[in-house]
Amino acid sequence: MVTAVVAAKLAASVPSSPSRVAAVINRNVGALRSGPSYWMVLFSGFFEPVLYLFAIGVGVGKLIPDLDVDGRLMSYAQFVAPAMLAVSAMSGALAETTFNFFFKYKYVKTYDAMLATPIRPMEIAVGELLWAIIRGSLYTGAFLIIMMAMGLTTPLWAIAAFPATVLVGLAFGGVGMAISTLIRGWQDFDLMFAGQFALFLFSGTFSPVQDYPLAVEILIGVTPLFHAVELVRGLTTGAPSVSMIGNAAYLVAMTLLGLAFANRRMTRTLTV
Repeated sequence: MVTAVVAAKLAASVPSSPSRVAAVINRNVGALRSGPSYWMVLFSGFFEPVLYLFAIGVGVGKLIPDLDVDGRLMSYAQFVAPAMLAVSAMSGALAETTFNFFFKYKYVKTYDAMLATPIRPMEIAVGELLWAIIRGSLYTGAFLIIMMAMGLTTPLWAIAAFPATVLVGLAFGGVGMAISTLIRGWQDFDLMFAGQFALFLFSGTFSPVQDYPLAVEILIGVTPLFHAVELVRGLTTGAPSVSMIGNAAYLVAMTLLGLAFANRRMTRTLTV
């Protein structure tokens, strides 16, 4: 422990290095190659949004007439699919930066060992976030292929939407790490999952937010998944708007604030 503290203090004066960030990512790649169990966990998070798309977007959607969204008519499946794409990006990033991050942070002391090297807390945070984006991008890339196969978007708009899903993953991954540094034990994850499920249901995912009472609509408008859904939906449906700049700015702010908070907490708890 003393060695980790001294090494971390010495490293504080050394500029951040991409090679050290890459070393954090490489450690996760090594874990990925350790056995088939991690691959099963990796892909398990992909199926939930796909099942919701088929069960609700396609199944229930057969009973729902076309929706008028900002003056544009679209099928219910076209309305739900971009929301499930945003949820897929969120879920992939949160899976890595909550459960996995917390386990390494609190129990196996992976980051204590890393800090015995020149790696700094911010480099750990950035490395873990980039790894989470790799996982989330696997989900969203596969989901976009499904959307194209179902005729719910076009290849060009799918390409345009992919960077937006990366931004969604960055935003939720950064906040996920920040939350994980505050969690006291596994039971606290129930609170996080309750919040995540509420976002999943009420962020313009299954019905336009204009259908809710005004007070609820305003509340939804300040939640993160709403901005993610609006950004992704505008791109996959081929209807970009100026308001999407605000959606993107919101997600960028989430990313930066989440990273800064995670770095501060890790520096305080792991190097003192």
